[in-house]
Amino acid sequence: MPYPALVSDLDRYPLSGVEQATMPIPDFQTVMLPLLKMASDGKEQQIRDAINNLAVQFGLNEAERKELLPSGVDRIFDNRIGWARTYLKKAGLIDYPKRGSFQITERGQKILTQGPPKITIAVLKQFPEFVQFNTAKKSVVDGSATELDGAENSNETPEETLAAGYMNLRKQIESELLARVKACPPDFFERLVVTLLTTMGYGGSLADAGRAIGKSGDGGVDGLIKEDKLGLDLLYIQAKRWDDTTVGSPEIQKFVGALYGKKAKKEIFITTSTFSKAAVEYATGLDSKIILIDGAQLAELMFDYGVGVSTVNSYAVKRIDSDFFSEEDEPLGLLEKDSK
Repeated sequence: MPYPALVSDLDRYPLSGVEQATMPIPDFQTVMLPLLKMASDGKEQQIRDAINNLAVQFGLNEAERKELLPSGVDRIFDNRIGWARTYLKKAGLIDYPKRGSFQITERGQKILTQGPPKITIAVLKQFPEFVQFNTAKKSVVDGSATELDGAENSNETPEETLAAGYMNLRKQIESELLARVKACPPDFFERLVVTLLTTMGYGGSLADAGRAIGKSGDGGVDGLIKEDKLGLDLLYIQAKRWDDTTVGSPEIQKFVGALYGKKAKKEIFITTSTFSKAAVEYATGLDSKIILIDGAQLAELMFDYGVGVSTVNSYAVKRIDSDFFSEEDEPLGLLEKDSK
């Protein structure tokens, strides 16, 4: 049953108060209808103008406009607009006259006259072109197929789904890493600190750093290593392999006191536990530079620099090379989502 007719004027389709109140950054399905309405006058629209106008319409502030995907490459809102535009294009509701622009089609105008309250994946599935785009061949042998998007009511773009899965797996590995480190003997933890710091580019060679760590003999100082391969500056290190005991300000004070007279400028305090608020405030107020690394950050650094972990599989996420196709439209996301 067709919906009541709508007038093609974006200013006359304000978002509901519920949407504005509960969805600071709208999902890609929510922006599909406003994006299509923006092109309702039949004129060629610029995608960058559409992003800016929709950001105002949804009431996004500057921080929300700049919020990035976990990849750190694309802005979340821009990326979702990009996917909304792609889905509308694949369903034949808009076309790309030229790079960076879009224009409503006759089919798109027809959809607007039906007055849908929202355009979703379920709505777009009435068009064979979109079904074909949304379905990937699973097996050449049995001819079966699988949908790329999963549930129709999913509000995540493919990139967001991929990023969420990656972050969940990463957090699980980091948690296991920290548990393994806490279960190891103290001397292993010292070697781990050396390996991590040298992998990050500190300490010169691993052998030099290994001789330095744990050899100072000064109370409260576990060792020192070179900041760079030339030894232009030194890093003083304290390493505490504690389980659940919080490191308080007295431990930081003891570490700093042990360095009195050495004119130390840079210190690192690493623990498998956590730091108290007082310890963090004390370290922040010091004239010298002291870096506090707790268990969670230690696990993150180990993961980032490949210490204690190995790569099992690697998935390359690619985008269309717009310069290769002179007439191709430029995609906004990371995946290959725009093609003519």
